[in-house]
Amino acid sequence: MDIEKYIASGILELYIAGALSAEENLDVQHYALQYPEIQKEIEAIEEAMLQLTKSTSPELSDTSFKKVLSRLDDTIPFLPATSEKRIPWASYVGWAASLLLIIGMTWLYLQNNDLKSEIELTNKENEDLQQTITKTQNTIVEKEALLQELRNKNVTVVALGGQKVAPTSFAKAYWNKNKGQGIIDSQGLPTPPAGYTYQIWSLTLDPLTPTSLGLLDNFDTDTSKMFTLPNTNDSQAFGITLEPEGGSPTPTMEQLYVLGTVGHMFLL
Repeated sequence: MDIEKYIASGILELYIAGALSAEENLDVQHYALQYPEIQKEIEAIEEAMLQLTKSTSPELSDTSFKKVLSRLDDTIPFLPATSEKRIPWASYVGWAASLLLIIGMTWLYLQNNDLKSEIELTNKENEDLQQTITKTQNTIVEKEALLQELRNKNVTVVALGGQKVAPTSFAKAYWNKNKGQGIIDSQGLPTPPAGYTYQIWSLTLDPLTPTSLGLLDNFDTDTSKMFTLPNTNDSQAFGITLEPEGGSPTPTMEQLYVLGTVGHMFLL
């Protein structure tokens, strides 16, 4: 028998892996008893499998593999009943090695999934943080731009005082006539009831002529309460009324909340 050729054929690896038939297993065991070189190669393959299992599943005990093998060796005979010898556990080592390898690979799979979940969570947290930073930066830029507008030397500041329907209310209008733009600071107005909105009016006084500048939409969700509206009128006063959603063609004077003239504040 060409022992080297037999070893190189790969049949011993299949034997260890438990992939041979019962007859083929008996042949390998028979040759292992006859030729020490084959028995030595089987032991070397078993040791390599043990080291692989240990490396892929570090939480397993060093003796776990040998305990399984010793139990198999104690329960399964190798030679006929008349013989005093027992089957060496090597006949079923493939099954045991495969089992331990599966356990080790399962452990690695679970660890890998946990790592992926942690990475995904970290990436999501980083994305949320970046969005928060971007939003904060944009808010800062907007506020700086707004401050520059309010500080413009061409801006006229008009104080709007509370009227009879809401005497404690107040607001301010920042009007840049050259630019045709008004900014309304409505922080002093109460939140409008459902179904209603505030409407801004530009007024000329003689005769009293109101012109709508627009609505303070999303008043309850806008935290700054600063609204920018176009105003190309020759305004002499500004007023804010409470109107049904969508606004009104003319102001509802009974719902006039604040009013102020350019340069002065007066009450009606």
